[in-house]
Amino acid sequence: MAKATLTISSKNYSSWSLRGWLLARFSGLEFEEIVTAPDDPAARAEILLLSPTILVPCLLHEGATVWDTLAIAEYLNEVMPDAGLLPRDRIQRAHCRSICGEIHSGFTTLRASLPVNLKGHFPGFKIWSRAQADIDRVCTIWRECLEKSDGPFLFGERSMADAMYAPVVTRFVTYDVKLEPRLRQYADLIMRLPEMREWIEAAKAEPADIEELEVEY
Repeated sequence: MAKATLTISSKNYSSWSLRGWLLARFSGLEFEEIVTAPDDPAARAEILLLSPTILVPCLLHEGATVWDTLAIAEYLNEVMPDAGLLPRDRIQRAHCRSICGEIHSGFTTLRASLPVNLKGHFPGFKIWSRAQADIDRVCTIWRECLEKSDGPFLFGERSMADAMYAPVVTRFVTYDVKLEPRLRQYADLIMRLPEMREWIEAAKAEPADIEELEVEY
């Protein structure tokens, strides 16, 4: 029996669930996955960014209940220290925590105007100028990290930062966001990860759709 459970919501729409699930998988922690139906009111509010507190994903492990994604990341780094969720170097750890905090609390226009939708693909999608500013900031973060680490991941080795930015990668794919070659190479790497391919395959098999998150033309 698994020693931990991770409660998540829709794999097609929930960026926070993807982050928590990737963090758990990257850590190597054995866990049982519990999926809350998208038509559950709490899960729906979380997916549509209407909930003032995001309670999914939620990790239960050896008496601990952890429901904030950054808290899950830090907790997993404590209990699975050899997984390398944070860089070994103090300066790099500070940088990693900073960019994880930025994606955790910012980029609200990007989230609202380019919602995660792994089943969707919208070539030529018109991006609002405010959302473009968020995209430009993400690209700056990636560029600076890759220049310092020389890749292939943001901090050289796979870390919590890659899990935190993975849903942004899927947004860029869904809405056909053009990237410079180095950043496209990084995005392609994330999309090819076995964990990502497993998640996306499950997302595409989900029967439920949320009409509010389906882009119309």
